[in-house]
Amino acid sequence: MSRVALPDFPWDSLAGAKAKAQAHPGGIVDLSIGTPVDPVPESIRAALASASEIPGYPTTHGIPELRAAAIEALSRRHGIEGVPEAAVLPTIGSKELVASLPRQLGFGPGDLVVIPEVAYPTYEVGVLLAGASLLRADSTFALGPQKPAMLWLNSPSNPTGRVLGADHLRKVVEWARERDVVVVSDECYLALGWESEPVSILHPSVHGGSLDGLLAVHSLSKSANLASYRAGFVTGDPKLVAGLLEIRKHSGLIVPRPVQEAMVAALKDDEALAVQRERYARRRLVLRKALLDSGFEISHSEAGLYLWSTRGESALDTVDWLADRGILAAPGTFYGPTGGRHVRIALTATDERIDAAVERLTA
Repeated sequence: MSRVALPDFPWDSLAGAKAKAQAHPGGIVDLSIGTPVDPVPESIRAALASASEIPGYPTTHGIPELRAAAIEALSRRHGIEGVPEAAVLPTIGSKELVASLPRQLGFGPGDLVVIPEVAYPTYEVGVLLAGASLLRADSTFALGPQKPAMLWLNSPSNPTGRVLGADHLRKVVEWARERDVVVVSDECYLALGWESEPVSILHPSVHGGSLDGLLAVHSLSKSANLASYRAGFVTGDPKLVAGLLEIRKHSGLIVPRPVQEAMVAALKDDEALAVQRERYARRRLVLRKALLDSGFEISHSEAGLYLWSTRGESALDTVDWLADRGILAAPGTFYGPTGGRHVRIALTATDERIDAAVERLTA
């Protein structure tokens, strides 16, 4: 068996810039990754602890309370209706699903998978692990006569923060259904709209009354600070979800029971979500102004946890410029060939570190 050739892990290449930023007298401000820094809400921690004595194996499909809480949260927070409870499947965070989904859906050599032109690197990894072919495209027109097996959407986008409107999503769904293409939408930042309101691919205004051929991926890492818990879920077409469930049962891909209880609490706690949104909104406001005042342009970035920023130069030059000021950012080259003049600047740092970055940018 031949070994799959994967790209180098992108963030390993930042070692030099990180060392330069760490040498700053005020310490590093690491805005290169999207890891939460704020406390896990008490309601969620209590729920996690409440199941710590349960000794038996958890169910792969998730406890009924979790599936119900997910359905209720999708309806309450995002206007999503008509998803049956059986079509919710908890995942060990979202990254493991993204990396394995093409293969779990049965795609492989001879199949084409489309990902956004500028995209989260794990989409590409998932295609490579499946042995399928990859195409980067932001429009169905760019595909020409090619018929993909699967098409990834990401709205709000990581890294660009771009939001795809309901009309755009609906046209993609209609195009895909005419060709029997599975559409998977990464919606991990759906609750973090700032300048526009993101819409799920599972919203009735998009799917037209049918979930056929559609999957949406959700995560609680960003909205509830549960990155360390590895808490996510996938939902949509009941037939597709049932197929994934069978594979995951055989593979032992099970969310631990205490984490499932924590997910129930997170999905019910709209107040904790509102508090976290306010934290990010404040950080976004001051950091965005500082970047603009120091000569950056910001593209898209109307939602999510990143400011897709450019100084009109090579992304690596911008990374170096920021590192001189003790700030670490991710070059747009991590996300695809067309990202070469942007950097992704995260909002996921403490208020104190964000304020330090603002001071350095505007000095």
